[in-house]
Amino acid sequence: MSKQYETVIGLEVHVELATRTKIFCSCSTRFGGAPNTHTCPVCTGMPGSLPVLNRKVVEYAMAVGLAANCQINQLCKFDRKNYFYPDNPQNYQISQLYLPICHDGWVEIETAQGQKKKIGIHEIHMEEDAGKLIHDEWEDCSLVDYNRSGVPLIEIVSEPDMRSADEVIAYLEKLRLMIQYLGASDCKLQEGSMRADVNLSVREAGSSELGTRTEMKNLNSFKAIARAIEGERQRQIELLEDGKAVTQETRRWDDNKESSKPMRSKEDAKDYRYFPDPDLPPVVISDQWIEKVRAAQPELRDEKMERYQKEYGLPAYDASILTESKAMADLFEETVKLCKKPKEASNWLMVEAMRLLKEKAMEPEEMGLSAASLAALIDMVESKEINRTIAKTVFQEMFDQDLDPRQYVKDHGLGMVSDDGALKEAIARVIEENPQSVADYKSGKTKAMGYLVGQTMKAMKGKADPASVSSMVKEMLEQM
Repeated sequence: MSKQYETVIGLEVHVELATRTKIFCSCSTRFGGAPNTHTCPVCTGMPGSLPVLNRKVVEYAMAVGLAANCQINQLCKFDRKNYFYPDNPQNYQISQLYLPICHDGWVEIETAQGQKKKIGIHEIHMEEDAGKLIHDEWEDCSLVDYNRSGVPLIEIVSEPDMRSADEVIAYLEKLRLMIQYLGASDCKLQEGSMRADVNLSVREAGSSELGTRTEMKNLNSFKAIARAIEGERQRQIELLEDGKAVTQETRRWDDNKESSKPMRSKEDAKDYRYFPDPDLPPVVISDQWIEKVRAAQPELRDEKMERYQKEYGLPAYDASILTESKAMADLFEETVKLCKKPKEASNWLMVEAMRLLKEKAMEPEEMGLSAASLAALIDMVESKEINRTIAKTVFQEMFDQDLDPRQYVKDHGLGMVSDDGALKEAIARVIEENPQSVADYKSGKTKAMGYLVGQTMKAMKGKADPASVSSMVKEMLEQM
């Protein structure tokens, strides 16, 4: 009988903070830009340059820590982590080892079985990002872009509390939404503003001793993280089954090949020769400063979901979908303020907006749709100025570019035809042209009426109220 194994996973999540300038200088943090244009003597490690801490970095780190139920270290310090790598211009990274800003917190996730589980957070510390190496295979060389060097990071270090890829993804989703709601980062994995390193080991089920762990890097999507976890889990189990030892090392995941390869033997803290940074004084955080940050905390996703159900009477499913993105939640709330129809606003966003986002591979933040336009469209359907079919056409235009739906309907002649005479004339013509459908209806085949209604809507170019058309068609058939 083969042994059963348990997977033990902890994460180190790096998040680039949404400050306009870098952590220790005034260079821009904007993503993109020509290589080495967002740089200065400080972030390129020039001799004699001195770092000055960006206060906003401390506030963002505190905000995330408070949202993650952490304790705040009211005296925290920066340390130098010494190592050589071409994208590290100083040959050290300014980080926090001995006194990080936040420690001993937790976030709650929901497991695949629907149970609540707390994932412990060991610490959150502030540090600077490194530059970026670009490997040019054509020229057979590597180029360095220091634009990212000195961009402020927080590193969120979890306890080894996760047992599956599902739990890891639930934890990362929780962190991502929490940080986005706080406005502390956009958490775009594709741009590297949220990155996760996975520490994973396996042990025999029932054992209390931890196995030898490996760390996996180069994970830039949730799907890649899930595949890497499964791949590394299987690799370690196969080694143990063959009587071999797992080596503690850092491994690089190749998502195309769905396999990992060793990068280096895992260093311990002593290998980095940490020591307090002599150029940066300790950060002293007062009770008043903590309370100011706490008072500014916004409503987070869990609270928002609960309120949507109570205040707007939405089903739990609707509340869950709408709050998956802060941009979508904000658009929903602004729309409801204007039109006072929460379920209608929810339906338009959950069905039409989600469909178009998927089709166009867009994020909710990229929609050109405004609350004023959506509210106006909902009111136009309600007052029967347009029917739902026309409204969907107008919505598609509004999605791409914010426009006034009333003006668009007017300019394109899409308003509902409310002239009963014109409608009766169209129905009479359809009935005359479709004697077989009339005969079918008379013989009890009620579905035939649906065809006649459809033909009438076609004749009216969709600019009629389907309910009115259906009523009139029935009335005229009954009179025959």
